[in-house]
Amino acid sequence: MRKDEAIEIVKPHLKKERFEHTLRVADTAVQLAEKYDESVEKAELAAILHDYAKYFPLEDMRQIINGSDLPNDLLDYHHELWHGPAASVLIKQKHGISDLDIRNAIHYHTTGRAGMSRLEMILFVSDYIEPGRSFPGVDEVRTVAQTDLHHAAWMALRNTIQFLVSKHATVYPDTFYAYNHLTKRLNAGGNDIS
Repeated sequence: MRKDEAIEIVKPHLKKERFEHTLRVADTAVQLAEKYDESVEKAELAAILHDYAKYFPLEDMRQIINGSDLPNDLLDYHHELWHGPAASVLIKQKHGISDLDIRNAIHYHTTGRAGMSRLEMILFVSDYIEPGRSFPGVDEVRTVAQTDLHHAAWMALRNTIQFLVSKHATVYPDTFYAYNHLTKRLNAGGNDIS
């Protein structure tokens, strides 16, 4: 699928601000894909499609989750986590995108997971650091993303977990698994993670 086709799919489903966010995520993903020797085409396509289901009715997303092989425990967590997995199903069912790399990147762009592929980390980090984002810690992650993708993903996970815990919110298990996996990897490599 070409970039313009993907844009035509998502644009009608996104608010103006979210569409602009999507384009910034795509630009960031392309930059990181070039830097980390990943497929620019896959990174750009995954980024354009990552929020496809963001504003779908909750009941529609619930039905997609229940009617697919997605883990039903998603429904026990905040509905903000549903749109990535739901979009990963919809892009295959409605638009014939079966590439598992792209679908996984979209699926895990909000939670992360243990053993993320490079493409998954690129989308996860790009969504976190795109230039329109402004919150405590984002500039530090932006800087690290230019030299160490794994460390940037770890920092984004750490910050997300800390934020959710500070709000007394639940944290989806995949996020903890992703954090633990990257912590072990970075510690084994002798990296000074902080």
